[in-house]
Amino acid sequence: MISGGEKKEGASASLPVLIGVVRVLDRVSASAIVISMAAMTILVAAQVFFRYVLSSSIDSADELSRLFFVWSIFLALPHGIRYGVHVGIDLLPMALSAKLQDLLFCAMNIFSAGLMIAVAYASWLIIVDKWAERMPTLPLTASLYYLPVLICCAHAVLHMVLLIWNGPRLWKDVSL
Repeated sequence: MISGGEKKEGASASLPVLIGVVRVLDRVSASAIVISMAAMTILVAAQVFFRYVLSSSIDSADELSRLFFVWSIFLALPHGIRYGVHVGIDLLPMALSAKLQDLLFCAMNIFSAGLMIAVAYASWLIIVDKWAERMPTLPLTASLYYLPVLICCAHAVLHMVLLIWNGPRLWKDVSL
């Protein structure tokens, strides 16, 4: 990592900038996750109150709560990549030397970034295709279900690029 007083040329000089951008994205997405989860919780609680106390219903409650859930899940995925809290079986990697573990880590991040780029492209095609389609109970585009997938992929690729560039210990002891 580059210390405050050092100046590097080329790609290394952009590393602190990229880390800063990713940290800002992480903070913004963490706030959006909290807002989305809170909105979902409040909406579901209101729907229960309306249904069982007032014998009424909020027409769009199911659709909106599902939309908030989808957004919160896909916005949270890059945070799991950042901290390495995904599900995995590490029996083989743990048997390797530290250098081989780092090489395997780098290779898997390159492969995963490629898959994320493919998913981002597919989600972009779906967003464009569904843009004119409206949700049944809301005057909003159905593409809002696919937009968080695209955002997730872009955010995840940025994390993977940093992890490829710096190794698995980049975010160790760094808080959001």
